[in-house]
Amino acid sequence: MSSEDTAKPPGETAADDTAADEATTPRSRVTEHVDSGDVHADDLDLTRARATGDTDPIRIGERRGMFGATRGSDTTGYGGLRTPILFPGESQKPYGSYFDELTDTLGRALGGTGETAYDTAVQRIVVDRGELTLHVAREALPTVVRALRDDPALRFEICTGVSGVHFPDEVGRELHAVYHLLSITHNRRVRLEVTAPEADARIPSIVETYPAADWHERETWDMFGIVFEGHPALTRILMPDDWPGHPQRKDYPLGGIPVEYKGGTVPPPDERRSYS
Repeated sequence: MSSEDTAKPPGETAADDTAADEATTPRSRVTEHVDSGDVHADDLDLTRARATGDTDPIRIGERRGMFGATRGSDTTGYGGLRTPILFPGESQKPYGSYFDELTDTLGRALGGTGETAYDTAVQRIVVDRGELTLHVAREALPTVVRALRDDPALRFEICTGVSGVHFPDEVGRELHAVYHLLSITHNRRVRLEVTAPEADARIPSIVETYPAADWHERETWDMFGIVFEGHPALTRILMPDDWPGHPQRKDYPLGGIPVEYKGGTVPPPDERRSYS
């Protein structure tokens, strides 16, 4: 091949090639100033606006071992594993699918002023794996779910579930409540995520809007200790009424009770042999 065959078109330079490569090369923009597993406060503020087009993962912490246990001896042999905990970054319009129409309609339904204005109520929007998640301020949750249910262009008639998540390293946002809504009218789904600090684990109940969420909120309270304010009867649903703590929090102690199995006894985890 001659040098003429490889010549660049008029006006194209090496700098253009570099820019094109940067535009097509995946970038790892996991928080740069996380050193030795230490996570700074600004890494944990997931509601902060990101630059346009920044949808790369955000590192919020580190998982150690195979199962994430942090108390007691390692009994699995995987204690040396270190895995970053990554959240998908904030998405920017256009989101694709019906997501733009849904968020625009919700914005009109909530309005642009007041404590429940769209920009105040919806703190962050994430589109990941073809699913839409709205991160909603907890005080605005009742207004947002009513708009999603009652607006004819939205009409999310069903809350299919409420669940909890615990991120101990996400300071000020340790407890997450996640709501899955379904529109039978429009055959659409949306996920809402609301956070609360452990020191003030209160989130408004949505039972008034979605009565079927009664049992789901009770289970989330039982397992994670999130207090759903306004719930008609927030009592335990799985554990005994006098059970101490909330078993699905990540800092809940494992074991302590031996397990009988076909005539033999398996010691509790805190008494088993350690491999690390």
